[in-house]
Amino acid sequence: MTHTLPLPDFTHERVDVITGPRSGLFIVVALHSSVLGSALGGARLWNYPHWSDALGDALRLSAAMTLKNAAAGLDAGGGKAVIGLPEGTVLDPERRRAAFLDLGDAVESMAGLYRTAEDVGSTTEDMLVVSERTAHVVGLPDAVGGSGEPAGPTSVGVYEALRATLERVTGSSDITGRRITISGLGQVGSRLAVRLSVEGADLTVTDVNPAKRDLAAELGAAWVPPGEEHLIAADVFVPAGIGGLLTDEVIDALEAEAVCGPANNPLAERRGARRLAERGILYAPDFVVNAGGVIYLDLEAKKLGTRAEIMERVGHIGDTVRRVFDEAESRGITPLEAAEELAAERLRDGSRAHATA
Repeated sequence: MTHTLPLPDFTHERVDVITGPRSGLFIVVALHSSVLGSALGGARLWNYPHWSDALGDALRLSAAMTLKNAAAGLDAGGGKAVIGLPEGTVLDPERRRAAFLDLGDAVESMAGLYRTAEDVGSTTEDMLVVSERTAHVVGLPDAVGGSGEPAGPTSVGVYEALRATLERVTGSSDITGRRITISGLGQVGSRLAVRLSVEGADLTVTDVNPAKRDLAAELGAAWVPPGEEHLIAADVFVPAGIGGLLTDEVIDALEAEAVCGPANNPLAERRGARRLAERGILYAPDFVVNAGGVIYLDLEAKKLGTRAEIMERVGHIGDTVRRVFDEAESRGITPLEAAEELAAERLRDGSRAHATA
């Protein structure tokens, strides 16, 4: 489900919008910030009601990547690419390949200021196509010596963030018997659901794809129709699909002690963070929670440690979430504000370093 949202404020360094010469598709590459280094963010392939929705998604997602990479301590800026499909469009293999060749040319035109990777709707195989047109792409398939699918590391980070969130609202990080609702069973949501099921969570799940009911049955999880999941009483609500799910109406009806999930920009409006706090619902900011994949991709691409060492760093996302909660509580602000300040501090340091270089 795509939520039509107003265009955000324009705070970007550069945004390129093209009609792909091969595919005829709307393609946007948004560079939000390169203060901390070459920007890193995935390429989303998705259906949108209007081209402006695709543009708005790219602007929001790229700004979120700046926060995510900064809060994660990476020497990487924020950017995002979106290939926008008109609603109802399904790409055949030939046009799909054409779309990612077009994306490769668009990324190459950024001259290294932006590195792309797979994201919602795209795959590591698509990134292999992109690599035919630019070297500024990460997360290629394992079979060609790439770092492979980042959904695994992302789900590990989300799991650790979830444990930290449970610890704050229940006094224990133990998963067993905890009521957890997952909205969205994509690459990350599915992995998380499997792990939580193994550890004895009381799971409720949903997805816009009805075929995902098979996974729910395998896991012994309760299934609810999309759009009703927030009404189920839960210790933690996990938004794991497309952004904008947490509208004012959903927040007001949300039956959960906390929100912690991998979806980018789950808040339809920034004020949703305050609205959650007023209802006594703890919010773990998405750009901290879901940073596992980008940590993995960036450090792998730069050869900064073994895979085991990189995954150990991913595991520390839970500690970052605890730090954010502590800061928010001590200062009387929302966790979102605390996480944004954590990112802003690194960005200020990066700006000063650039100014004196």
